[in-house]
Amino acid sequence: MTLDRLPARRALEALRAGVPNHDAVAALGSLQTAIGDRFSELLAAAVSPSRTEPVGGLLIGGGFGSGKSHVLQHLAERALSAGFVVSKVVISKETGLHDPVKVLRAAVEEAQVPGRLGSAIDEIASGLRTGSPEYAGLYRWVHSDGAPIDSRFAATLFVHEYARGDAEFADRIVRFWAGDPLPLADLRRRLKEAGAAGTYKLGSVKERDLAIQRFRFISRLITAAGFAGWVILLDEVELIGRYSFLQRAKSYAEVNRWVRGDREDPGAPLTAVLATVEDFEAQVLVGKNDVELIPSRLRLKATAEAELLAGAAEAGMRVIERQQLPVQPPDRDALDRTYSALKALHGAAYDWEPPDVEGLERLPSNRMRQYVRAWINEWDLRRLDPTYRPSTTTSEIHLDYSEAAELEGEAESN
Repeated sequence: MTLDRLPARRALEALRAGVPNHDAVAALGSLQTAIGDRFSELLAAAVSPSRTEPVGGLLIGGGFGSGKSHVLQHLAERALSAGFVVSKVVISKETGLHDPVKVLRAAVEEAQVPGRLGSAIDEIASGLRTGSPEYAGLYRWVHSDGAPIDSRFAATLFVHEYARGDAEFADRIVRFWAGDPLPLADLRRRLKEAGAAGTYKLGSVKERDLAIQRFRFISRLITAAGFAGWVILLDEVELIGRYSFLQRAKSYAEVNRWVRGDREDPGAPLTAVLATVEDFEAQVLVGKNDVELIPSRLRLKATAEAELLAGAAEAGMRVIERQQLPVQPPDRDALDRTYSALKALHGAAYDWEPPDVEGLERLPSNRMRQYVRAWINEWDLRRLDPTYRPSTTTSEIHLDYSEAAELEGEAESN
């Protein structure tokens, strides 16, 4: 393996921080074959023209430091190489899984286009070719009577093509696709100018519903621009354990939608990978008794909306219980290969011959990140003082699943 100094140093800095990047993944690869095989199936399904079921997604689970983020970065690199636009979204206070509006905005902002460095939505919009078969397919779909999408998407696509001479308004349409508001009065005026007044019925729609529809539309916009589809990677999904009761219910419903697929739009070239901790079921579904309390409390409301949410939340919790693919702990062979790769990486980064180091005792309870950090730290110290023999200790990190008021945001009603 030939390694250059700069990429090697970038990889080491990422591994020290526990936030793997392109260079770290290129150097180490991934040993999670079961997850990789399932991901390959999802990518193949997303581009299949004969598909009749939604692509759906994948839920992976692992403990802190087990390598979930490394796996996600590896999958991102694979998807980009296969021609997919990729968005990596970290679930946080600002980006709650229960809120499709915020997840959509983050997914658009974080999107990477294969071979491009600019704003993803701008690169996608500029790549549209109105005379191509892919664009014709998008146009037919968005204008079809059965499309599960509001008519303003058809109207904006029509106006975007008509208004290409008006760069400012064309940009406003692209910003609307990405999640910004577009006043209906402005859209109606442009439709009238284009001789399409009254062609599109433009009414009110909830922002939450509009966000879900934007995922459907943008995924097809991506294919119309010549790419394979859209891959969404959602990290730190375990944060939903700290949400309020209603936010957790909505988050479980979102887990169901992402993993089992959007049943209202089975043709979307869209797939997702969600990452959470391996003990979420024990700590939250059982520990907080969400599996029983959430459906029963929702059904006490005796409304159609609450009943729908209860059913979707139940389905999402079953996904977590039954469909989670675990990040496998490293066996001896995996540790040996990772050790050899890291040794070569450290040597290339600092132009030296790293000695063999002990690192951690190989125990079933140790995580891959602990081994990696111990080896790197010891080589760092030995490079400065060849006679030094460090002793590394580890400690377990326990996640807090208590409800956090600061995560609640604005008040919600069901």
